[in-house]
Amino acid sequence: MSLRKLLFGVLLFFGICQVGLWHLASASELKEQPEKIAIIGGGIGGTGAAYFLRQEFGPSVKIDVFEAGTVGGRLATENIRGHDYETGGSIIHPLNLHMKHFVDKLGLSTHDVPTKIAVFDGKELTFDESDWFIVNFLRKLWRYGLNSISMPKWLEGILSKFMRIYQYQQSGYSFSSMEQLLHALGGDSFLTLLNQTLEEVMLADGFSQVFIDNVVTPLSRFAFGQTADLTALVGAVSLACADSGQWAVDGGNKRVCSELLSHSKAELIQARVTDISLKMKPSKSGTESSFYEVNYVGDSGPTHSIYDIVIVATPLHEGLSDISFSGFSPPIPSHFPGHYHHLVTTLVLDNEALAFNSLSSVDPTHLPPGYHRPPASESKVWKFFSQEPLAEEQLREIFVSWEGVWEKRWLAYPSYSSSPHPMPPFVLHDRLYYLSPIEWAASCMEFSAVSARNVALLVYHHWHDQTDKIDQEDLHTRLRGEL
Repeated sequence: MSLRKLLFGVLLFFGICQVGLWHLASASELKEQPEKIAIIGGGIGGTGAAYFLRQEFGPSVKIDVFEAGTVGGRLATENIRGHDYETGGSIIHPLNLHMKHFVDKLGLSTHDVPTKIAVFDGKELTFDESDWFIVNFLRKLWRYGLNSISMPKWLEGILSKFMRIYQYQQSGYSFSSMEQLLHALGGDSFLTLLNQTLEEVMLADGFSQVFIDNVVTPLSRFAFGQTADLTALVGAVSLACADSGQWAVDGGNKRVCSELLSHSKAELIQARVTDISLKMKPSKSGTESSFYEVNYVGDSGPTHSIYDIVIVATPLHEGLSDISFSGFSPPIPSHFPGHYHHLVTTLVLDNEALAFNSLSSVDPTHLPPGYHRPPASESKVWKFFSQEPLAEEQLREIFVSWEGVWEKRWLAYPSYSSSPHPMPPFVLHDRLYYLSPIEWAASCMEFSAVSARNVALLVYHHWHDQTDKIDQEDLHTRLRGEL
């Protein structure tokens, strides 16, 4: 089954254009809705959570989104000569159904992203993809044998299991931990993808070391800056970057975040959250009830607000946030184990011929009708990913000259290891939730959207005591029987 057929089947059976419209009962049939919900972080996870929470709880609840920087988080652009270029997450897979739903619902335009691949071994191009399918097929078959034919089927086997999450979420099911979520998708064998390297799994499945070194490792380096010794699940996500049909949002992928924020009618609070405190107050019944005090610093100085529910949608890791948690037993750490991968994105505007021809120029985020990439005689923008800034000597090995260099340093995604530490839970405390555990399975826009939907469902089910919709096993068999 091709990826396009798989996409069509999912759209047909699960009605993803209606995702988020499920409700067990109307708000009037359930207990009183929460008054205020805080979301810490304005990236795709935080704004996606605001969107899904609005669908679950309706118009009465007040949703505040705290963001110290720019809405969009790690979806960012750089303006060069009046045009924006992606420096963060730049491509979206055709099977990313939440992202597809977002752009359709929000009325955003998209454009295709070319995915031609060339592999350079340090001395020469060992593979250069052609525009002709039959030429690529014969080249791959000649160089790598049946490995090149087997990889799409191998990858589809993993993706098809992960895509069960859309059916589960469409039916209203949620999970309190990543382990529970992954086990529900594919059982123990799916969980092992977090404990073995991509190289180990592919070698065990019959792929050659030459194919892994020449094809798999370059793709994993491109997507996550790490070799094939990263964990197998995130490795599979990196291989999906080579699939055809990749796309992006016209004007920049970060537009999804700002439009989700607007559509959810959430209030943006431009401030840095410093502390989340658990507080108690007397209830109408005479007992004590808990609430959360969110302390933050904005343009007017430090202040705080009170919330029924808090969702942390920024990674609780060193260098990415510094939020303290007060009054909790057991205590909640400000930083969980593990660190994020340091990445430098460099954009170079050249004005003379390249001294090296295995790279590719990048298109701006907005492509007007009839757009064509500029010819070799005109200036173009080229993008590089590296762990350290590019020195002038390194640039001179590639370019004869250049008009400008733009550099962005950031902590892009986790450093993945085949001996991982336990992933944090989605539930940090009663009515205190955390979106980022999913990044330790794989970090991409769609995974963040999946986590946003999962947490929104968790919040709703916990608030209304619907435990039969949380951490259920054997969902694939049960829901297939219902179809």
